[in-house]
Amino acid sequence: MNILLLFFLFISIVVFVLAGYDKYLARKNKRRIPENTLFFLEAIGGTIGLLLAMILFNHKTSKTSFIVKFSAILLIQIALIYLKLTHKI
Repeated sequence: MNILLLFFLFISIVVFVLAGYDKYLARKNKRRIPENTLFFLEAIGGTIGLLLAMILFNHKTSKTSFIVKFSAILLIQIALIYLKLTHKI
């Protein structure tokens, strides 16, 4: 269990840094990190890191499609955690 928590912490840190770097690139009008990369890292456990980056850097918070996709992944994760805790999967 501890290894899983360390994995989630590591992925959250990675996606947080990448989202911050993406915000920096956006301000400099340079080539950006693909949204699918951020979503993949969120899906494998970096939800908290991406959420913190969105809040602290005000990153992608006005882009509706990003918010919808972020929320969909979050809801799927919540459903999976619920199913796991209730021993249905």
